[in-house]
Amino acid sequence: MITFTLNNEQRSVDVDPDTPLLWVIRDEIGLTGTKFGCGAGLCGACTVHLDGEPVRSCQTLVSDAADLNITTIEGIDGKAAKAIQTAWEEIEVPQCGYCQSGQIMSATSLLAQNPKPSNEEIDEAMNGNVCRCATYVRIRKAIHHASDLMEA
Repeated sequence: MITFTLNNEQRSVDVDPDTPLLWVIRDEIGLTGTKFGCGAGLCGACTVHLDGEPVRSCQTLVSDAADLNITTIEGIDGKAAKAIQTAWEEIEVPQCGYCQSGQIMSATSLLAQNPKPSNEEIDEAMNGNVCRCATYVRIRKAIHHASDLMEA
């Protein structure tokens, strides 16, 4: 039995310790906002926060998350998260939307740590989050807008 906190709720799962966290979140717990993209940690669609840091859940074993705090797109909260969500809507970032939960998780982590990032800092933080629809310009614009919303 592996125990962790998921979206502020204590959870225990009886799975193989080598199971990727992504599949525990999706298949065992039933939260489907975290997406499977590449399975190799290269696309960012599966990004969640593990003790506040963005990680690729397809490459994180559930045993590595034991006794830690996991936040998914369904549980994201706080000033940075609300600003990102508002900016995403106002800038109309999503096209197909598949990658957006991972994009939002990475962007929220960035703003929580650096409320006024430069273009270079945004690019660095978002590196590895792939958008097949190429909404990168809108993503960067939305992160700057969210930063401004946080100041207001």
